[in-house]
Amino acid sequence: MSLVDALNQAWNQVLDVMTIFVTPDWGFLISMLPVLVVIGLVGPFLTFVMLGSAIYLVRKPRVMVSYEEGPRIAEIGADGAPVYPVGYPHCRRDQLVFPSGTVRCDRCRDELAVVCPMCGLGRSAMEDTCSNCGLVLRVKARSVVARTPVGPRPGGAAAA
Repeated sequence: MSLVDALNQAWNQVLDVMTIFVTPDWGFLISMLPVLVVIGLVGPFLTFVMLGSAIYLVRKPRVMVSYEEGPRIAEIGADGAPVYPVGYPHCRRDQLVFPSGTVRCDRCRDELAVVCPMCGLGRSAMEDTCSNCGLVLRVKARSVVARTPVGPRPGGAAAA
């Protein structure tokens, strides 16, 4: 076998490979059309859905949660007197506000007082029914309290 025959045989092999791409088997390509549709249309759609879901899960709004460990100091009003929140037990001697469900002060061991949310009458925290309006206020102690932040939302988007 000569050098010319070896080059001619190599060239024929290159041409055989090229005919696969230049003159394709149309029957095979038509049978592959559903696979191409799935890859070309459904694949990107599913990719965008998954990326959109991942972006939403990362950036979704979350509830601000704070843990109440124990009593907190009552806020002071404009007249200098402590302002006790309605419905929460409080100690007038120590000026502390306790979490719901507490009945005795941790410092002085006095009974706590509660202001009725409906009529505004003060009563003992041990009584679960208001003697004035009859509101039953049975609150179980909770360790997690969800609070809304004070002021506008971050980024300047205020709720309408």
